[in-house]
Amino acid sequence: MAKDASTRPGPVAEPGWISREFAREALTLGQVLWGSPARGVLIGIWAALIVVIGATAYGQIALNAWNQPFYDALARRDAEGFAHQLGVFAVIAGALLVLNVAQTWLNQMSRVELRRRLTRDLFSQWLAPKRAFLLAGTGDIGVNPDQRVHEDARHLSELTTDLGVGLLQAALLLVCFIGVLWGLSKGVTLHFWDKSVVIPGYMVWSALFYAGAASLASWLVGRPLVGLNSEHYARESDMRFALVHVNEHSEGVAVYRGEAEEEQKLDLTFDRLLVVLRDLVRATTNLSWVTAGYGWFTIVAPIVVAAPAFFSGDLTLGGLLMSAGAFTQVQQSLRWFVDNAGAIADWRATLHRVGAFRLALLELDKIGEATSRIEFREAASERLVLDELQVSLPTGSIRLSESHVEASRGARILIVGAARSGKTCLFRAIAGLWPWGSGSIELPLPARVMFMPKRPFISDGDLRHILAYPGPPDAFQDEQLLAALTRLDLGYLGPDLHRSARWDQELTHEEQLGLAFARLLLHKPDWVVVDEAIEAISPERRDLVFEALANELSSTSLLAIGSPRAEASHYNRILRLVFDPKGPRLAPIGKKSEVA
Repeated sequence: MAKDASTRPGPVAEPGWISREFAREALTLGQVLWGSPARGVLIGIWAALIVVIGATAYGQIALNAWNQPFYDALARRDAEGFAHQLGVFAVIAGALLVLNVAQTWLNQMSRVELRRRLTRDLFSQWLAPKRAFLLAGTGDIGVNPDQRVHEDARHLSELTTDLGVGLLQAALLLVCFIGVLWGLSKGVTLHFWDKSVVIPGYMVWSALFYAGAASLASWLVGRPLVGLNSEHYARESDMRFALVHVNEHSEGVAVYRGEAEEEQKLDLTFDRLLVVLRDLVRATTNLSWVTAGYGWFTIVAPIVVAAPAFFSGDLTLGGLLMSAGAFTQVQQSLRWFVDNAGAIADWRATLHRVGAFRLALLELDKIGEATSRIEFREAASERLVLDELQVSLPTGSIRLSESHVEASRGARILIVGAARSGKTCLFRAIAGLWPWGSGSIELPLPARVMFMPKRPFISDGDLRHILAYPGPPDAFQDEQLLAALTRLDLGYLGPDLHRSARWDQELTHEEQLGLAFARLLLHKPDWVVVDEAIEAISPERRDLVFEALANELSSTSLLAIGSPRAEASHYNRILRLVFDPKGPRLAPIGKKSEVA
């Protein structure tokens, strides 16, 4: 898994802003939110946020206007006016406090609702039929999908809410205070030596120039953060996966005395993460020169801009402070990009990871679209038919030694193939997971067929749930479950029927396969298709399986895929799997099928 960490990773692909990629990723997020059946709740929250933010902007205008009479009363030493203005302040501050609390609640609820819709949509897209299986073979986009569904979706929901609310608030305050600032500076005369110049709204132009210059500098300096954040999340995901892998295989590591080897692998994985973290530190530090420097100068900038009008007598002390307050509000609204340059870069990187992941899931349906498809039909009678079946692989194709295979209930068919001849792809084709090829597959109703991969699936929960899967845990009585376990020599697990545990870790591979065959005894399917699982169990348990097939499951048909070493005596028909390296290949997305 780990690579040599002494070399730096390749150039970080920076997700573009003004690009088709960004438009598609933003659009897919919008489709998730708008397409939700419960979007009315989110619309209501956003509408309430707009009202609250608008009311807050109005309150801040009133608070800024309050500065002039309050400080003028101080300058006049007017105690009565001073006390009155304190009462006015209490009313305005109290209202703003209520609005701030309401905005906080709405902000948090927006986060929750956004995450709920986004995460559930990713669940639905990821676990659409066959997509999770196909995603595993798509390269980098299919690595650690849990990171994108869980952490990236959470982070995107929070950043979208916070940045959206901040941008709305900044826009409303800008609209409100730019008028106030224009009115305060429209009659101000600037004196340069022996000349006087009147610049209408010069404080507005000063604020625009001041914030615009800082925004441009922040954008130029902060651009690398987008790609670095995206790379950072990928490396964090690799690190977490490596730690989980070691933890889940701690016993094997211990018995082989492989701790030093695993530590070296973790060090290499961590070194790759550290490379990105150091780059992030440098990029963030560079951005801090702009944002921090801008912030410090902002302390005096409003007074400096308003000072000429104050010294010329056009503004009182209260008017100066009111103008400075309005200038501060305008430039704070305009500097929203400066203050949030890092967060915006983070949001773009997270949107890229989530949006690209969702788009990749949708694109999975197009895999091999130029390759011919196997025809799947539901059998009119209780039989299985494989007619002229040929399965396309990236390296060639596979077919059976007989062009037409037809089997009725109670059949015992073995298909043998050499190592790496495509046996698992044939299994997946019959199961409907690998549709690329030609010919036809005719199966009974899906509910009457069970498929057993060579690696058994052990779900979470207690043993009752595992044995009843995919049905509900209460589908069988405890007596039935215990009888099935005993039949496969697993009766010693009976006392644990109601105990939940990590059974995929506690049980051996042999025991897990035994549970899968016990599941067959309980569900009694009409047909069972097995991929090398029978060969993987011990000879003693294998005999028990065939005894059960001869007695309890005598009417169940068996189609087993295995190696030439499989015991042929248990089957009444044997077929061979033939690999053809020159046969029709599976074409990638957007390409035509080709023949080697």
